[in-house]
Amino acid sequence: MKAAAFGYVRATSVDDALALLAEHGDKAKVLSGGQSLMPAMNLRLIAPELIVDIAGIAELRGIAVDGDILRIGALTRHVDLQRSPEVALHAPLLAEAVAHVAHPAIRNRGTLGGSLAHADPASEFPACMLALGATLVVRGRDGERRIAAADFFQGIFQTALSVEELLVAIELPVSQKNSAHFFHEFARRHGDYAITGLAAQAVIEGNALSSLWLAFFAVGDRPVLAGAANHLLNTLVTPALISQVSVALGKELDPPDDQQASSAMRRHLAKVLLGRCVATLLDRPELAEGLA
Repeated sequence: MKAAAFGYVRATSVDDALALLAEHGDKAKVLSGGQSLMPAMNLRLIAPELIVDIAGIAELRGIAVDGDILRIGALTRHVDLQRSPEVALHAPLLAEAVAHVAHPAIRNRGTLGGSLAHADPASEFPACMLALGATLVVRGRDGERRIAAADFFQGIFQTALSVEELLVAIELPVSQKNSAHFFHEFARRHGDYAITGLAAQAVIEGNALSSLWLAFFAVGDRPVLAGAANHLLNTLVTPALISQVSVALGKELDPPDDQQASSAMRRHLAKVLLGRCVATLLDRPELAEGLA
């Protein structure tokens, strides 16, 4: 199957793209890397009248550190994140997650901003944004606004972006002293959509977790920042405590049933990831026992 007929315009600047979006509204779709948009069009899941190609706008690319902020342009490709020394140093969770995104052909074309704006609940990057406390920079004809990642993702393929706005950059706080991270996902094959995944960021003081953000994905209509993590802070973590937190996590999550996995299977895998995560962060393998 091929896409329905559509018009095509290559935007020359952000202002040019915003003017086109303002003129055509929800009849237009933005093309950045195209790795999600084009398959959806070919399957006739969407049929925009106009494609606004922003791939040539140089100001939307690049990775830079400004003080305690790592700023990533929305058109930065997955492969550029994977190769970036700045990302590896200041946001290693994101660097690790990239390797799990689809396959090299997709990573060579796909963009970070495109993935976030697409808001697939099984995608790795939205969960990473939650775990890292990201701010998403959005621009419209009336100016810029900054949206916390927790407020940006609003449902399956739904975000806080209006049809007349562009996601232009992502801002991440640089890694703190004593910070650690964890990333893992369960998928039928490497590169397939995740069945259940976890992106986590922590700060470790002595033998305890002084902060912990657990962002689960593929367990709902958007990534979930687990409140159960609060029970693990500033305390001696024991296998018994992990079991208690696991029960709390199971009550907190409401995973879907689909052709990939049942709700019960996803909930179980989330508990397994919880144990593995804390065991890895604290370098205490015994904490993962009993949840595998």
